[in-house]
Amino acid sequence: MVQIKGLTRYYGQTCAVDNLNFEIPKGQILGLLGPNGAGKTTTLRILTGYLQPTSGTIYVDGIDVREDPLGVKKMIGYLPESSPIYPDMIVFDYLIFIAEMRGLDKDRQIDRIKELAEICSLTEVMHKTVMNLSKGYKQRVGLALALMSDPDILVLDEPTSGLDPNQIVEIRSIIKEIGKTKTIIFSTHILSEAEATCDRVVIINNGAIAADGATEVLKSSEGGTSLISLTLQKADQDDVESVLNGFTGIQETAFDTSGDALDVRLSCTEDIRAVLYGEIKKKDWILLEFKQERKSLEHIFRELTKDN
Repeated sequence: MVQIKGLTRYYGQTCAVDNLNFEIPKGQILGLLGPNGAGKTTTLRILTGYLQPTSGTIYVDGIDVREDPLGVKKMIGYLPESSPIYPDMIVFDYLIFIAEMRGLDKDRQIDRIKELAEICSLTEVMHKTVMNLSKGYKQRVGLALALMSDPDILVLDEPTSGLDPNQIVEIRSIIKEIGKTKTIIFSTHILSEAEATCDRVVIINNGAIAADGATEVLKSSEGGTSLISLTLQKADQDDVESVLNGFTGIQETAFDTSGDALDVRLSCTEDIRAVLYGEIKKKDWILLEFKQERKSLEHIFRELTKDN
């Protein structure tokens, strides 16, 4: 559906996007992750025909975005980070305006707006002025704008930016529902959002791809490490460090004292739980907690982008 080939974009001497290559099949929800300045928004703007690449290109259903940007735009619904909605218009009037701009037939406009009001949960605010809506409802209006012409591809740049937790859940639910019938590409800084919503994530750092895959695959394969956390009482940090120094496969160790307990956090390339428990039993330490944690997407993201 979408093919990104050798995509590069410079702003003066600064390389914002550096030779990106990946494909997005039809019907996939893809999360584009990365720190500020990583190149996410630039990539989305090239995809939607608002920027020209320095080299390389993007094909949408076989159409080169450089040669036929209008043809590509007809297949894409785009919601930029700052939703372009007129604050002094009533929601219904605004959606009618967008329907006319998108060339919908007069006899189709009302039916389409009713459909979008239901999909985006806008029915109760259709009579209100945009400026009087909450941030969450404004984002829903922006989604309705992007969906007006029933595009095959939906591109969303930071769709949950500035929303409270309840609004984030609502927008996430809408995105997942829309994703049942459309290809969705969205950028986000909220890693839990990507983990809960996306079929696949592409992590960009300094304009280049740092990781690409399903979240579960990334968590199980990235670095091959696991996290172990312990909480001990009657344990001296120096004694604990001395015991841990006898193990192979420990990459990082962190200590934190809370009250009379010592919290220990280990990053390991081997499963040392059984042997470590045996060593603890030999000591006069009280074990309050001992668990192995799955590596989170946030942990992977920080490892891959820590140089940014």
